[in-house]
Amino acid sequence: MACVYLGIGSNDRPQENIILAIDELRQSFGNIKISPIYKNKAIGFTGEDFLNLVVKFNTSIEIKGIVKIIERIHKLSGRIRGSEKFSSRTLDIDLLLYGEVILDNDEVKIPRDDVLKYSFVLKPLADIAPNLIHPVTNRAILDHWSDMSDEVHDLELVDLKLN
Repeated sequence: MACVYLGIGSNDRPQENIILAIDELRQSFGNIKISPIYKNKAIGFTGEDFLNLVVKFNTSIEIKGIVKIIERIHKLSGRIRGSEKFSSRTLDIDLLLYGEVILDNDEVKIPRDDVLKYSFVLKPLADIAPNLIHPVTNRAILDHWSDMSDEVHDLELVDLKLN
């Protein structure tokens, strides 16, 4: 069994799409742990604010299987893949960590660089797994959060009921 962490974000009908994602992830993986949800400004483009969170679960499903499930959920939300890296999203689910796996190929990079790059990923991850050791840096996630510059923390805690 691998301990898996996914980042989830949306700025297009975010409440509806995050609830959809959580429901579908529960159906696929059973019990999941859900971080607090944070609102942050769009980065790299002008758009509505994003809602972001991280979920954790254990699974025996291989990485390729998880990626297929993520893509199925993206389609359910109506996400249309475009060429723009920074744009509005109905739903954006990223595979952040898969156990202690370090992988970089054409399909996926684990751990995802976003973990250490964006406060909207690192903060919710630190909330649910502060003592998790990053497989590349060999440092605790909470230590990385403590090191992140206060200037990039523009996060607002959101109270969204997820059943």
